[in-house]
Order: sequence, then C-alpha cells, then structure tokens
Amino acid sequence: MTNPTRNLLGLALSFATLLAFQPQAKACGLNLSLWVTLATSEDGTTSAEAIKQLRAAGQPGLDALLKANADAIAAHSAKPTEKDSAWCRIACAIDAVAAQKDAWASGVYWYTDFEQARQAAQAAKKPILSLRLLGTLDTEFSCANSRFFRTALYANKDVSKFLRENFVMHWKSVRPVPKVTIDFGDGRVVERTVTGNSIHYVLDSDGNVIDGIPGLYGPKAFREQLANDLAYARRIGEIAPDKRPAILAAWHKEMNDFLLRTWNDDLVAVGAIDPRAMTKLAEAHQETQQPAVQVAAPTALQAAPRAVGKTMGEIRLVRALTPSAQQLEAATNEELWQKIAERHAALSKLDEGSRVMIVSKNPTALAAGARANTKREVEDPLVKIVRNFEHAMAVDTVRNEYLFHRTIHQWFSESAGKVAVDPLNERVYAELFLTPSSDPWLGLLPADAYSALENEGVRK
Repeated sequence: MTNPTRNLLGLALSFATLLAFQPQAKACGLNLSLWVTLATSEDGTTSAEAIKQLRAAGQPGLDALLKANADAIAAHSAKPTEKDSAWCRIACAIDAVAAQKDAWASGVYWYTDFEQARQAAQAAKKPILSLRLLGTLDTEFSCANSRFFRTALYANKDVSKFLRENFVMHWKSVRPVPKVTIDFGDGRVVERTVTGNSIHYVLDSDGNVIDGIPGLYGPKAFREQLANDLAYARRIGEIAPDKRPAILAAWHKEMNDFLLRTWNDDLVAVGAIDPRAMTKLAEAHQETQQPAVQVAAPTALQAAPRAVGKTMGEIRLVRALTPSAQQLEAATNEELWQKIAERHAALSKLDEGSRVMIVSKNPTALAAGARANTKREVEDPLVKIVRNFEHAMAVDTVRNEYLFHRTIHQWFSESAGKVAVDPLNERVYAELFLTPSSDPWLGLLPADAYSALENEGVRK
C-alpha cells in the first residue's frame, strides 16, 4: 500500500469512528466523497472498507458513487464492450454497494436484510419491492429470470427511476441456482444456469403482502403493474388495519375476474373464440352465482361502505360475464400464446439502457454486426438478438399474467386476504414454478430415469 493511500485510509477510518457515534452524519457529503474516492482503490483492503461505509449509507452512498463516476459510466455506455481494469474496479465497487450485478446501469440500491428494509420503508413511508430468486442478485450467475430483470427491467431508465423513487428494494435468495458446465475438450467451455424462476412481491411498509408479480414481464408491462400495485398500496393504507384483509381479498377477486375477461377478449381478437359463446357462459354463471362480497373500487376505497347495494349488483353482473379459467387455458395453445403476445408486443420493447446492457454482454455479436452491415443479405446478429428477446419477453408477459399472476389473485381472494410472504413464496415455487423446496434436485434428477452412469452421475 502506498503512503498516500495509507494516509487516506487512516483518515477514512477516523471518519468511520466518528460516524459510529454520530449516525446522522452518514449522509454528510464530505464523508461520502471521501469513501467514494477510496472505493475504487487498487488496494483491496482500502476499497473494501470504503464500500462497506458507502453501503451502510444506503441509496445516498450509491448515488454518491455513481455521481463521482458518471463520466466513466457514460464512456462505458458509449463503448460497452471495452472493459479495462479501471472500469472493472468501478463496476465492482458499484455492484458491491448496490448489492446488484450491473448496478451501474440501474442505480438501484437493494437491501438483503429484510428487517433493515422494513425499517427503511417505514421511515420513508414507502412500500417494499421484495425479489425472491435462485442464486444471488449480486453475481453474474443468478437464475435466468433475474438476469433478464437486470437487462430488461432494472437497466430500463423509466423503470429504474420509478423503483428508486417509489419503493424500498429488497432481495432474498430462495436457494442456490443449479449450473451446468459443458467442456468441449478443446479449451472451449460453456457455462449456464438451469431451471429457476423469480418473483417480485409488493409489500406494505410493515411487510404485509399486497401482490406478487411472477416471472419476466416486458418493461412497460412491469412498470404498469408496479404503478397499479403502488396506487392500491397507498389507498388501502388509508383503511383501518382490521378491515384491510377483506378489502384486499375482494380486490384480488376483481383482478382475477378482470384478467379472465381480458384473456377471453384476446382469444376473441385472435379468432380462437366465438364471441357468441360469452352469452352461454353468462347464462351458466348466472345460475350458480353466489352473493358478491362488498368490493372497494381502487379509486374509492373509503366510499365503498356507502354503496353496498350498487356495488353488489354491478359485481354480480360483471362476474356473470367472466369466463372460466379452465376453458380459457384449454383454448390457448402455443400458437395462440404467440398471437396474443403480438397484440401486446409494445409492452416488451427495450429502451437504450437495456440495449447497451445486451451489447456489453455480447461483444462478439457487436463485431459480427459491424461485418454484416457490408452485406445486405446478412442480418445484424445484435438486431436479431434484441428482436428475439423482445418477442420471448412478450410471450412470457401474457403467459405469466394470465396463468401465474391470475392464480395468485385467486389465492388471495380464497384466503380472505391474509397471506404472509414466506408461505406464499413456498406455494408459488411449488405450484406455479414447479420447483418445491421439498425437491433438492429441482426436478433435474427424475427417480425413474436411467442414465447408465455410476450413481446416476451424482457426486456429493
């Protein structure tokens, strides 16, 4: 360690001692600027201490580090395939402070301790967005969905701004993510993750579940989901705590019915369902219709008790026109999912921030694209990567919304609104993602399969 660096570290540690006795001084710009200077030091001990202090400062610590390195971030965004040692130190420092891989593109600070996140949410009067994933968000090899989140959602400028302004962010690893390595025997190795899914939970500042957004959504669709849940979280916060579960359950019931009708509309639009069939569905539902639960409209929760008769009458009529989930699922094959996705393709368009992230991960595609520009008959590989990713994301968006998210709405309505996040997450992974915690092999080691390998190739 050089003398100047040692002197700076000594000064920094003296500030750390001061901060220990004056917690309110953590946000002091002078102190943060000192840690920012040391966070990208070539000396590991120095940078580790600085990163620790910046992370303890929360989002302001991350913001200070991002601001100090704004020029380097802009230069990297302009040429994302160029990564020298200086940039690697900057990116690693940002990731460590944020607790998210590629946080230079998102600027989002994540808590990994739920109690700290809850306290921060209560202090800021904000809801919590809690991500559950396989692996960890701060490493390259987390599960595929969380990696796609980092590209399509958190790197999206509009989405990341919305997250920073409106939520306290938290992530928790459900379990390690399985990885597979393919060695071609000639020096070439391919490493990938297999299986695994992720879900975002919207929680109030006390940690109570408002909603769960399962799997990958297009950035615009994800932003709209968050905006809806945020508005509802704020409105239900105005209701007396003892009345919230019933009103939350009623809201989820209406969201379930709304998605069934929207799904049906999509199938009608792509020619898969005759709209006249709705008349028969309505007649069938009218015969078995149960009295409706009082439902508070999202825009008028407090007024609901004064309009019981009107609300019940309207809900009976709407629910009578709601098709069956079993009928819709049986009517939607893979070809129809593709067609429905095309109707909502605009919800999955990537912005420039996400495109830069894709380029940074695919330098060979960028180089191939430059060569392809000289041959009109050859498509730019990078353009194809973006288009294919957007299309796959559009399919995921509608499938996750109509199958997974709608089911979560149904579970809430059936549980009278009393749902805790950990049991709900267990159920999501077991019944929706089909990777229950009871299966240590995540479905990758079928008991009735024969591989002709010693001990089926399993090593411990």
